[in-house]
Amino acid sequence: MSSKTGLLSMCRKAGRMVMGMDMVKDACSTGAAKAVFTASDFSPKSLKEIRFVCCRYGVKLYALGLTMDEIAEGVGKRSGAVAITDAGFARSCAKGLEEIKIDENEFFG
Repeated sequence: MSSKTGLLSMCRKAGRMVMGMDMVKDACSTGAAKAVFTASDFSPKSLKEIRFVCCRYGVKLYALGLTMDEIAEGVGKRSGAVAITDAGFARSCAKGLEEIKIDENEFFG
């Protein structure tokens, strides 16, 4: 298990993680999500949708660098997107990851 999957596992056990597209979108819209992380094998269509949601609600988005299967190894559930609802955990998870830049002109141009 990598340090990232270990950290995700801790977030899940602490109840500070939301998984799955609809739950992540809800967490962004309510302001609960501090950061969103996507799997490397997330579909382009789903990624575009999550980028739109993050752009709309001002949530930072990161490429996790793990596949959905690797995420499942750490947290016990296969998911392409996870939202962290704790600022400290979100910062720790984001450390060393590339933030996915979102051009709002793409959506609101």
